[in-house]
Amino acid sequence: MLFDMPLYRPPAEADNLIIQATLGCSFNQCSFCAMYRSKQYSERALASVFADIQQAATEKPDAHRVFLADGDALALPTDHLLEILRELTRVLPRLARVSCYATPANIQRKSAEELLLLQQHKLNLLYVGVESGSDVMLKKITKGATQRRMIEVLSKAHASGLKVSATVILGLGGHTHSDEHINGTIALLNSAPVTYLSTLQLYLDNSIEAEFYKKFGEPFEALDDLAILREQEKLINGLNPPQPIVFRSNHASNALALAGNLPRDKEKLLMNLREAVQGVRPLRPQFMRGL
Repeated sequence: MLFDMPLYRPPAEADNLIIQATLGCSFNQCSFCAMYRSKQYSERALASVFADIQQAATEKPDAHRVFLADGDALALPTDHLLEILRELTRVLPRLARVSCYATPANIQRKSAEELLLLQQHKLNLLYVGVESGSDVMLKKITKGATQRRMIEVLSKAHASGLKVSATVILGLGGHTHSDEHINGTIALLNSAPVTYLSTLQLYLDNSIEAEFYKKFGEPFEALDDLAILREQEKLINGLNPPQPIVFRSNHASNALALAGNLPRDKEKLLMNLREAVQGVRPLRPQFMRGL
């Protein structure tokens, strides 16, 4: 299948079918993200999407999971999105789960009834870039949401039966705002129900470095790997979530890959981090990291 490049998907979707329901990102203002800067946001015509679905079903008829790209499928009108979900169900008899990226604003725009209807048509999982729980940091990165709004939309999705996979970016506040970044993120995650949590390390593409520093509004001193590990240790140590969380730091940007369930595996994860800080556990080499 031919895709409109560049194409991005979460690590967990590596083996699943990908269908481009939209192109680009309707918000596209986050100062750290260059993923869709080369694209103008647009909704793909249903006929084109259906043609891709038919081809995908021919190539992989037993597929049971589908990821709707690009960065903003939940921005689609609900009726439009339902048509896509119904077509996927029609041609993929083993379909069990559909997922997509979702911005806080797009979750907010959907009513609880709409989210429930989408969930009933197998849109089961939303990937939400939380990035930080600090209001200061959310403003500096132009996220378009506050901590309170994040908690509201994540709780809304959960109440509609949708699972949420949240991502947090370590190092986002640099040295100056490290404590504020992590403390705010702990507060958010201890208030909002998420099913999955992943951490990434801050990586700035050359094309947006200047924008990031300008919007940050003050000198930015990046964290080294040890400081990043200490941020992650503080984050995990402070988490007391309202429901169990499947935790991963398997994204290629991370210095240390971790996996476990919280709160059950908290001590194991903390031990792994402390071993890495002490140099006992090796870190991923720089040449193996990226987006």
